[in-house]
Order: sequence, then structure tokens, then C-alpha cells
Amino acid sequence: MLNYEIKGHGKEMLVLLHGFMENLSIWNDMEPHLSENFSLLKIDLPGHGKSEIIAEVQTMEMMAEEVKKVLDYHNLQKVHLLGHSMGGYISLGFAEKYPEYLKSLTLFFSSYLADDEEKKEQRIKSYRIIKDAFPHYVRAGIPNLFNPNERDILEGKIETALEVALSTNNMGALASVKGMVERTDKKHVLENLDTKILVLAGKHDNAVKTETMIKHLPDRTNIKSYILDCGHNGHWEKPSICAEIINTELLHNLPKHLVF
Repeated sequence: MLNYEIKGHGKEMLVLLHGFMENLSIWNDMEPHLSENFSLLKIDLPGHGKSEIIAEVQTMEMMAEEVKKVLDYHNLQKVHLLGHSMGGYISLGFAEKYPEYLKSLTLFFSSYLADDEEKKEQRIKSYRIIKDAFPHYVRAGIPNLFNPNERDILEGKIETALEVALSTNNMGALASVKGMVERTDKKHVLENLDTKILVLAGKHDNAVKTETMIKHLPDRTNIKSYILDCGHNGHWEKPSICAEIINTELLHNLPKHLVF
């Protein structure tokens, strides 16, 4: 089973899935700001943190099945599911296969859109460097995921992100990249899911095409979207604001579109 931690004693279970080259520690900055009404189930995804690699190619659906095993172990059948980046792709895979488990789905600096051909090619080209020169791959990529206008004040957070990424098993990262190349468009999941759907996106996110993703969101009353003035890592860049949106949206209701 995947490695995980459970924190808090709230009545609502919020399952947190980290992104590529991350682990369950990434939620530490947000955790103090999340409502006491939540219990937090933080999971290390396959090949990340203390969880083992499950396949040479870890598809999003395959990893979603591993997440479900943790929920079933604790007899959790109605949860709020939130995924950052790759964790969002896995959350969409989970929502497609097991919609009856969800009270809400949150895409946290992630996307329902499939990679375009250019992005797929970039991922495929990264295979060799991930395998043979992983520290270089990490150091070249991680700083670009933060708001370039706030690099000076985010220096400590960037260092934290680098430390987390460098601690990742490079073969686990490789298996996950191969899985991301295979992922498909999941807009139909958002069109058909009847539970609350929350989308948090970054104005300066270099990993997600925020404008396109928000523009093509299905126009449904159960979908709420926010664009924040940050990069790809709202959990490190704007932890209190992100937590407040999550608290408010998943436990209450706000107008459909707000920009911070």
C-alpha cells in the first residue's frame, strides 16, 4: 500500500495528492490554514516519497487505483479529493473510475486537458536526462515553476521544492513521466461529474496553460474557478489564500468566478 499520513479529526475527509517530484510534505504550509472541519489524508504517490514504484509506466489510472486501495483500507467512501499538477491528473482518473466516492474534486494548479504534441515531445526527450542526470534535471526545472516576479521572496520555498524533488526516486519520476505522456483529455469527466468541482490556477503557471484551461471549462453551476497571482505551486506561494478558498468552497459557497 502507498505511504500516507492522516492528520486532524474533522468530519470531512480531504484527500491530498501531490504532484510530480513531490511528496506528502508539500502540504505542510497549507495545513495550519485548512479548516478544523477537515481531516487530511496525505498520500505519497507511487515512486514518490516513501511509496514504491508500481510499474515501468505508471499511468494516471493505475495510480488512481492505488489511491483507492488506501481509501478502502480505511473504509472511506465519501471524500473531498484534491490533486496538485500530476496529482490532479490522477484525481481526474479517480473521478472517472470511482465518481461515487467523491464529495468534491479540486484541480489544484493542474489541468483536465491532455498534453499537446509539443509537451509530449518534451516529456519524451526528458527520459534520458531523468535516468542519467536527475539532479541536473531537477535544478534546471524547479525554479521555473514559481512566479518569476517573486523569485526573491520565494527563494526559501524554491529551495524547499528542490530538496523535495531531489529526494524523489529518479526511476519513480521516470515511470510517472511515461504515464503522463499517455494521459488523455478528461474534459468529459468535468462535464459529467455531479459533485462540486473546484479549480485553482496560477496566472504565471509555466506548467499549465491556465488561460486555455479556464476558458474551456464546462459552464456548469457545480464548477468554480479561481486564478491566483502565482506560478505552479500555490501550496508554497500562496498557502493561506489557497487554504481559505478550499475551506470556503468545499464547506460553503461563493460566486462562480473570482480572481485574486
